[in-house]
Amino acid sequence: MPIFSNVSPTRGNLIELQRSLELAREGHSLLDRKRNVLVREMMRYLDEAKTLQEEMDRVFQAAYLALQRANLDIGIERVEEIGFAVPEIQDLDVRLKSIMGVEIPEISWDRKEESRPAYGVYRTSAALDKAYLAFRKVVFLIIRLAVVENAVYRLAVEIKKTQKRVNALENVVIPDHVEKIKLIRDILEEQDREDFFKMKLLKKREGKSKEV
Repeated sequence: MPIFSNVSPTRGNLIELQRSLELAREGHSLLDRKRNVLVREMMRYLDEAKTLQEEMDRVFQAAYLALQRANLDIGIERVEEIGFAVPEIQDLDVRLKSIMGVEIPEISWDRKEESRPAYGVYRTSAALDKAYLAFRKVVFLIIRLAVVENAVYRLAVEIKKTQKRVNALENVVIPDHVEKIKLIRDILEEQDREDFFKMKLLKKREGKSKEV
């Protein structure tokens, strides 16, 4: 459906349509670039998500093997007792960064949290330390993966919105403007030709009347 209805074929309307067409093309170009940037960012996050998932699988496997060994070394009850005493993760710093207007969460934390056990050495074992550090790393990997997946979702939503705008400009707004500009130009050119012939005919009649 045309964007404008009942547009009078005047030079003023022609100028306005030409300006509007220029703005529409500029908007299309900007939105197209925005979409490309968002797609690149989303693909980068998808690659990171794949890497994180692979690392999680590997660390999980090592963590469970170490946990099984710790259960054999010091007993399941002692392992559970130490597990309940491990404090929750603290000092997570959540910030937002903008990618072409899309707010993406970023989480950082004290990396020392990943490298030291949070319990004493009494009645523990090397296998328990290994299990603790591995599961601790898994937790941070899960946090990072959640952030990445959230970023992918937000970018995908914005890409879909941007694509709709690009399609509307490309398939509706711009063709409609081009069609109306052509129609008005054709009408104005026809009016100019008619005016020219009228003027020519008028001058011819005036010349004949002077001869008489």
